[in-house]
Amino acid sequence: MRAGLVLVTGLALLFGGAVAASVTESPRPQLRPGSGAVSAAVVISVDVPVRSLRPRARPDVADGARVALASGNTGFDRWIAGFRARAASAGIRGDVFDRAFQGVRYDPEVVAKDRNQSEFKREIWDYLDAAISPKRVEDGRAALRRHRRVLNRIEAHYGVEKEIVTAVWGMESTYGTRLGDLPLVQSLATLAYDGRRGAFFEKQLIAAMQILQSGDVNPRDMKGSWAGAMGHTQFIPTSYLAYAVDFTGDGRRDVWSDDPTDALASTAAYLKRFGWRKGMPWGVEVRVPRGASFGNTSRMPSDWASRGVVGTDGRAVRDYGSARILQPAGPAGASFMVFANFDVIKRYNNADAYALGVGHLADRIAGGPPIQASWPRGYDPLSFDERKEMQRRLKRKGFAVEKIDGIVGPNTVAAIRAFQRSVGAEADGLPSQQLLSLLRRS
Repeated sequence: MRAGLVLVTGLALLFGGAVAASVTESPRPQLRPGSGAVSAAVVISVDVPVRSLRPRARPDVADGARVALASGNTGFDRWIAGFRARAASAGIRGDVFDRAFQGVRYDPEVVAKDRNQSEFKREIWDYLDAAISPKRVEDGRAALRRHRRVLNRIEAHYGVEKEIVTAVWGMESTYGTRLGDLPLVQSLATLAYDGRRGAFFEKQLIAAMQILQSGDVNPRDMKGSWAGAMGHTQFIPTSYLAYAVDFTGDGRRDVWSDDPTDALASTAAYLKRFGWRKGMPWGVEVRVPRGASFGNTSRMPSDWASRGVVGTDGRAVRDYGSARILQPAGPAGASFMVFANFDVIKRYNNADAYALGVGHLADRIAGGPPIQASWPRGYDPLSFDERKEMQRRLKRKGFAVEKIDGIVGPNTVAAIRAFQRSVGAEADGLPSQQLLSLLRRS
């Protein structure tokens, strides 16, 4: 296998920062409606029943009325009936539960996605090609310009740079264009009933009930990904309860609507909670001496410079703080000096590749250059426009390519392999110059 970090796409890449986040009870700052003053908003822990901080949602059915279940799956119906009692013991009112579960059915497609999520693996360079595509950079700059005023307010309030917040938004929902449109309660209930990670998803479902009970959203609008991630920056319910903020001051923490303000502020609040330091970079690309070995040692940049580790401009990196050297593809690929803020990004999603993607996308949105070093790909790569040409040619030949977007995801890899098998070539699935030449000739 070629040198490099193998990334398994799955829950960690869908969940925002929610999977590994510890959920605690702590005060969070919140803006009062119509003023610049700051007041305290208590963050809810999902581990114990609590009184809602939000106005009670107005029920569609009278308290005590039971919604008849008709999911088409008797085992699922029995599970819902048992879960209703567990939800009640966690403080969920009966009317809230019944409204949430009205029309809920077992969704086998959600289970299929959960089962198949780990099949697609990408090397670090393929992951970054998709994460930092020219279109994502361009769209990120446009999103920052469009929302600059509110992003400046969020940066001033939480001390998290607007480019970082915008980059998380881009990575999680492509700047709000892919929020997820599945009924959240139905997806979570299906996964909790399925049982493979039932305890985790039942905890998320209880948290979703608490969100509904608080009045932040109604069941009709509570939508998300198949795995339960919600809104512009893809919080799962427990993280939403712990870290979401009402930055607009309208009494709701609304991460679902067309206005991304609350979602972006919630992301900044989350990063600040885990120690983000304004003015410190997440990391910088560096040059390292040939044959050097670094391990997990942390040093000040000036100390690294005395050992021959310098920026791509040949000068010592500023002493922003202690840093370690990260070589995600080994010594043959790019090297980065990463600071404490890199690990804060990993609290949002605990993967080096994700943190690299967010950090580098933020740099590109701010006008920074692409990564300078080459990757040990083992093949001649395609440019962004060539990847789109490859997708167009595959689709024209009848192979199942969903989008002509230059992003080589599992769907495109499957189409590449199918084409390669059809012409008797090695089915390596690589988006290479050799593949494009073969497509042009056939």
